[in-house]
Amino acid sequence: MTRIKPYELCWFFLLGCFVYSLLEIVFRGYTHWTMVLTGGVVAGVLYILHAAAPPKTLLLQCICGAVLITAIEFAVGVIDNLLLHWNVWDYSHMPLNLYGQICLPFTGLWFLLCIPAMGICHVTAKRFHRQN
Repeated sequence: MTRIKPYELCWFFLLGCFVYSLLEIVFRGYTHWTMVLTGGVVAGVLYILHAAAPPKTLLLQCICGAVLITAIEFAVGVIDNLLLHWNVWDYSHMPLNLYGQICLPFTGLWFLLCIPAMGICHVTAKRFHRQN
């Protein structure tokens, strides 16, 4: 595994904050500040996952990424929606949902979004770690 430097995680955290928020605004019309932070955490986790994964394992990385994103989304949903009652989202109308916080269709979407995300991780890691 390549050693990840703190500035790399900061870069991915900020990228995730921006991209996740932008996607929510484009598709939902608004976002919530906790989703900004969640997007940053997700991006950092995906970068660590990519760095730890063996080469040529895109399918496995995307499956693991989708599961990790779903787990993070569940944790944030339990805090935001069930404990604090902020009602940031509600998937209770979606099929195969768990307490309205996560659902299988969105796990599939996270899998698909992991494909370009892992590509970004790969290209960025090469730039961060190229020999000068």
